[in-house]
Amino acid sequence: MQTGPAAESPGTDSPRSRELAEALSVLTPGADQDPYRLRLYRRLREDHPLTYDTGLGAWLLSRYADVAAALTDPRFAGYPHEGAPRGGTAPLGLCRGSLDCAPLPGGARHRPAVQPAPGGAALARTAYVLARRIAGREQADLVPEFCHWLPLGGAVTAAGLAHPGLTPLSRADLHLRMARAPATTCAAHTALRETALASFLANVLDEPCLLEVLGTDPDLIVGAWTETLRRDPPVQIVLRRTVTDVPVSGGTLPAGAAVACLMGAAGRDPDRFAAPDRFDPFRPDPGHLTTGPAHCPAVLLGRLEAEQGLHALLDAMPGIRWAEGFRPTATGLLTRGPRTLLVRPCGAVPPAVRRTARRARPPDL
Repeated sequence: MQTGPAAESPGTDSPRSRELAEALSVLTPGADQDPYRLRLYRRLREDHPLTYDTGLGAWLLSRYADVAAALTDPRFAGYPHEGAPRGGTAPLGLCRGSLDCAPLPGGARHRPAVQPAPGGAALARTAYVLARRIAGREQADLVPEFCHWLPLGGAVTAAGLAHPGLTPLSRADLHLRMARAPATTCAAHTALRETALASFLANVLDEPCLLEVLGTDPDLIVGAWTETLRRDPPVQIVLRRTVTDVPVSGGTLPAGAAVACLMGAAGRDPDRFAAPDRFDPFRPDPGHLTTGPAHCPAVLLGRLEAEQGLHALLDAMPGIRWAEGFRPTATGLLTRGPRTLLVRPCGAVPPAVRRTARRARPPDL
């Protein structure tokens, strides 16, 4: 049985095996800063679609077709609630693995305990309050002042909890309330949605012309959100395990093997996507590997938060642009996104125009 892409087993102690494993490890110094710049993902896809990462303790899959199979084929286990090879849950897209999201025999599924859609109005009000707080400033950081807050408001809305004032103290109180909620679903876990929202805003703010189009045609926001999850998924590595031997590109995975699905590499596979490194909200078939189960409350909330969040920002700050000299940079190994988004809230829009744009907003919470 062939268990690797080369004649030598990755488990052998030859200098060639050690050198190959070290060179292609996702733990390579600098890979957490920019795996794309280092061309690590590209090298894995093109030359080593199946290789064992000694440091990670798992086989690496980087091609879209192989990753798609690992996430959907019953010969692979480790759906988030079943646990990752090294313990703990393995996030799948924006889903954290609630039993409500797990597939049942025969294709049936649990009905999610929480449906976030009815809370859309409350989420919109939260977005407008946050946007107006920073609208009059010369400079603001959207990550701590917007991206960290809006998903938390969505989680509280989905759980039906009372929403206190938006202050640092209330943020800690909200997290405590969510932890004490009788039924904890994926919607209660906000970290991945915070990261995804930051990547989404980084992408649209990087394209001023696109930003103007999104402001006039809100339906396109969904396309920009989906494209962000393809090109810049918040979860870069999803861990799985094989139930039996599974043939993949480059060899055969042995039964019981730990498998690391490189979501960031699969989402930029040129065999699946044309011009994969380009951010294209008009892409006809962006795929859905990086979102998670369609019925997951976190997936539904993430899309709604992106829509309402961008609506609020553009309404409160139609001239929003990057702060002078700032460029967003994504970092992270297992999860990845920008940690800072410095913007000029007002841009070049005159104060009179900004006052006019604010008149039709929902009231404060």
